Order: sequence, then structure tokens, then C-alpha cells
Amino acid sequence: MSQQHMPDETARQFTAQADDDDIRLERWFKRHLPQVSFAMVSRWARTGQLRVDGKRVDPADRVFKGQTLRVPPGGDEARGGTAPKRRQLSPEEEAQAEAMLIRRSKSALVLNKPPGLATQGGTKTIEHVDGLLDALQFEQEGRPKLVHRLDKDTSGALLLARTSRAAAHFTKAFSSRTARKVYWALVVGVPSINDGMIELPLAKQPGTGGEKMHVNEKEGLPARTRYRVIERAGNAACWMELQPFTGRTHQLRVHLAAIGHPIVGDGKYGGRDSFLTGAISRKMHLHARRLKIPHPDGGSVEFTAELPDHFADSMEQIGFDIAVGEALTDDTPPPPPPNGEQKQKSKPPAKTNRKDLKGAERLYREALQQNPDNPVILNNLAWVLLEQGKPGAVMCSYNRINGANGCDNDYLLN
Repeated sequence: MSQQHMPDETARQFTAQADDDDIRLERWFKRHLPQVSFAMVSRWARTGQLRVDGKRVDPADRVFKGQTLRVPPGGDEARGGTAPKRRQLSPEEEAQAEAMLIRRSKSALVLNKPPGLATQGGTKTIEHVDGLLDALQFEQEGRPKLVHRLDKDTSGALLLARTSRAAAHFTKAFSSRTARKVYWALVVGVPSINDGMIELPLAKQPGTGGEKMHVNEKEGLPARTRYRVIERAGNAACWMELQPFTGRTHQLRVHLAAIGHPIVGDGKYGGRDSFLTGAISRKMHLHARRLKIPHPDGGSVEFTAELPDHFADSMEQIGFDIAVGEALTDDTPPPPPPNGEQKQKSKPPAKTNRKDLKGAERLYREALQQNPDNPVILNNLAWVLLEQGKPGAVMCSYNRINGANGCDNDYLLN
């Protein structure tokens, strides 16, 4: 956004930049002049004071690169002052953020998130990736944006969008499953089938406050995970490649525990059976190794994140060769639905499911009015929104309720 300063008490003029191409005018205000309320924007448009290239406009009209916006003076007081400033990062925090960076381009940043660091904040979570993003702004006007998440104890590749256009593109790629995620895990025991698909529906486990998931054949949401055994250490443990074809909470962890082979160090789902003896670390051994995703400008890009120290040490202790895992190809498309289900047979259940999801969304939103800081309600709402193809609203909900620097309005997609 470039601004031309006009004389006092006259209209301001802005030029729409490439990142603002083909967005609604109301979203342009949310992005660049968030202190101006929607009611004020509507009033300016209704009275003809707000103009684009000299023409009257409506808040829902589209803005395109190179157009000139004429914005009346005032409106800054409409929302009761300016937004609170973010906390200044310490030199140690800035160094921590820069140490995670493994790839940087005009549209994206890729981090290698360490285990033990949450992606976003919460009621009891003070240290998190989102809180460090100001250190990764570099030459951009705005801070980078989270477009997906990793569990706190999961390490590996985490993608950030550097522009609003890239954020919308990447978020859509994750929600439509065109992003390909490959995880490595050390697992207790060895499955009888070396290359298989786990298809077990998952739901919140009652009585856990929403903190755990479990397999629920009746009420769970569909979840699919492909696994391949890369190497094995007798019958005691094996090294697996995992590819989630759905994005349920804790999906990989619950699926592996459900088939009797919990991830090493995952006491939450594997209990005492998830820990190996000897010098093997008790930390969880689940790592987002590779991420392949369509690029906003066409084609696709792929990123690889090196193993954290505890995982690499365990691999060496057991005698696994990383080169063996690197030699595997991962370009196999997701297998067809089980039992050769036909599209026409799946349509009626899909309609019913959408209706149920809308009802659930309404109930969760009403519950949030009474309990705005309840992470259980938030998490349930987020996944209901995701199932309806509203990934931007999911990230916005997480930001708003978890207090992670407020709700980024750029995530409120069309």
C-alpha cells in the first residue's frame, strides 16, 4: 500500500498494490486501515465520499492493482483507539526465530520447528512460534502468517506465508489436501504389513477436556493415514514414513497407538509402552520431514527439515541409515476410497454431514459467547469450520481465542 499525503482535512489517497489485487474493498480497509469501522466505510460509500479511480463504490466491490483509493479524513476514532502494540522481542528471541529459518522466498518462509515449542499461544502457553514472527518480517510491510500447525512436541517443516495472497493460496492447499506432508517417526514394534493404510474415524475423547482424541466408529470424523516401514530393529522398533490424507487433531499419534504401535516417546497415547530402554530419548519421535505444496505463481515447491538432535541420536543408537529413507519416492497419489465407493453413493451422506456441521458450528459459536476463552469449544469449532472448507476462519478463531496477537482479518476468506 502506498499513500499520497494530501493537505490537512482533505481526503487521503492510496494506491492498491499487487498484494491487494482482486480483494473486496471492505477487506482492503481491514488490512490497511483496521481502525476504520465497517459502518464508517459503508457511510462513506453511501454518501459518495469514498471513491476508487474517481468512481463511487460499494464496500463489496473489488479492488485491483494500480487503482487509486480516495479515503475521506477521519474515522480513526471509530473503534475506540488503536490496537495494542506487540511486545518487543529480546535479542535472544530474535536469534531463536532466525535459527529456525531454513528457506526464504518472496511468498513464503519455512521453519524447522523444534520439539517442545507450540505453534500458537493459549491460556497457559506463553512461548510459541507465533510470538516470534515479528523477528521474521525482514523487508516485508507485515509479519508472516501461519497457514498450518504442528503439535507442540512434533518437530519439523512449518510453512509461513509472507503475503496475504500467499496465505490464501497455501491455506486453500492445506484444506483441499493438495499439500503433501511426509513425516518420519520411530515406532514401538513392527506392523505385520510394511506398507498400509490406517482408516479409523477420530473424535474427542470424553472426559479429557478436549485434550485427547480417540477412535470412534460411530461419531468420529473420517481419518486416513498411509504408513511405510523404512527400517526395523528386530521386532522392538521400526522407522516409519507417514503421510496423513486428512488433518485430524493428533491423527498420526492416535492411529499408530490404535494399531498397537505407538510413536516412541508419546506417553499421551502410548503410555509406558511408548518408551524404549537404553539411551533412546524419552522425547516424542515424530518429525515433519518434507512438505510439497503448490506455489502461488504456479508449479510446486518442496522443503525438507533436518531431524532434531534427540531424533538423530536415537537413529544412530539403533543403527538406522537416513539415506534409506531419503531414497523412498513419495509421489504416489492417495489411494481411492475403500471398497470402490462411487461418487453418486457418497452424495446423500455428504449433504447430511454439511447440515450437521452447520448446526454444530452454530452451537459452538453460541457457546463461545458464554465462554470465550474455552480452548475445548475453540478446538471443536475450528475443526467444524475446517470440515466446511473455512480454513481462514479456523486460523482466525485460533488467533482470537488463544490471544495470539489477535485475529488477523486477512484470514477471513471469501
